[in-house]
Amino acid sequence: MAVERANLKSRIFVVDDHPVVRQGLLHLINKQEDLIGCGEASNFAEALSATALCDPDLAIVDVRLGNEDGLALIKELKDRLPRLRVLMLSQYDLPLYAERALRAGALGFVIKAQAAAEILTAIRSVLAGDIYLPQVLARQLLHQLIGTFPKANRPSVENLTDRELHVMRLLGGGSSTREIAAALGLSFKTVETHRENIKHKLGLQGANQLIHFATEWSRQQTTAAEPRALQGLE
Repeated sequence: MAVERANLKSRIFVVDDHPVVRQGLLHLINKQEDLIGCGEASNFAEALSATALCDPDLAIVDVRLGNEDGLALIKELKDRLPRLRVLMLSQYDLPLYAERALRAGALGFVIKAQAAAEILTAIRSVLAGDIYLPQVLARQLLHQLIGTFPKANRPSVENLTDRELHVMRLLGGGSSTREIAAALGLSFKTVETHRENIKHKLGLQGANQLIHFATEWSRQQTTAAEPRALQGLE
């Protein structure tokens, strides 16, 4: 099997909950002489079942999959397919997500608004085993690493776990505790515990402050509208 695969194009699997994004990426990939799209998925369950069947070399995973978490999917994919290389896709050019993507097991982080040529560069870099980050994010992460950015004295969302960050995003999107529990397959009590941990870590008092903070934070993250994010795939 390894001999047969050696002369084939690199197989790319795309996970995104927006059909237009998936189709745009696959169209871009299939135009390349060295790449081919081997499958697509819109959610966590589809991605796990389909990747097990199509044996991709690289998976492109959106950080947001509706109410599901792309970071959790990366961890699960890497656990099931250790040799799979992963590139995280996002409309957010935030060091927070880039750093967490790398820690989850991805080798790269690419922004949807980047030009098609840059997205292809990211794909090929990750396939080669290199780490890819947009220049602006790489610079910011390096500054954080060596401590040249002054640390804020107030509590930060960077102190939240991946699960807590996901819960806060869903709260900011208008989901209730019961809806979040159902979406994540957790008990109501577990989500309540996550809410309490978020409030404690961010220094928030009461449910109203939590909802207000989560709503404002989510609004700031969505300033990059989806139509703009698709420009790089044209």
